[in-house]
Amino acid sequence: MYSLIENDIKKLVNADEESLQFVLSHFKELKTKRNHLLLKEGDVCRTCYFINKGCVQVYYLDKNGDEATRDLYFEGQWITNIDSFSKQEPSKEFYRTIEPTSFLAIGRDNFFQLIGKVPQFMEAYRQILEASYSHSINRINSFTAMDALDRLKWVRENQAHILTRLSSKIIASYIGVSPETLSRLKNKL
Repeated sequence: MYSLIENDIKKLVNADEESLQFVLSHFKELKTKRNHLLLKEGDVCRTCYFINKGCVQVYYLDKNGDEATRDLYFEGQWITNIDSFSKQEPSKEFYRTIEPTSFLAIGRDNFFQLIGKVPQFMEAYRQILEASYSHSINRINSFTAMDALDRLKWVRENQAHILTRLSSKIIASYIGVSPETLSRLKNKL
């Protein structure tokens, strides 16, 4: 249950075994069903998650009340609403599991206590934040400059597992088109 997160932390920092086990002891296993809302718009985020198995969709509701997917997270990735988690302000997004999902979760108080007690965990957190920021900026910059067909091609080249693993509705939301448009675009590939 802890091997994936342990490998991720070891990849980021050179943590001694005692510190690593101390950090891992603060994470609790959480299993959810498909379509479970981890966080709703307006709620305050009090948990940081590491995905062991499954998928989480981060989305907001556009001006028409339709879901607009900001990002998708899979096994081996960390997920939390950073603004809400750190500032304790209401979330502007929803976090929903797309599949039955298994997490290792840590509450906000324990998380920040670990950062203060274990320097390696603080360094791992810094690297996770930097990687997340870089990923988001890269995706936003890439998608902004592309038309819908190019966005679908980008997904096929960079995140092909999304095309076979997720519904057309989610994929369409992720690339910013209707499911009908996605169907037409797939015929052009």
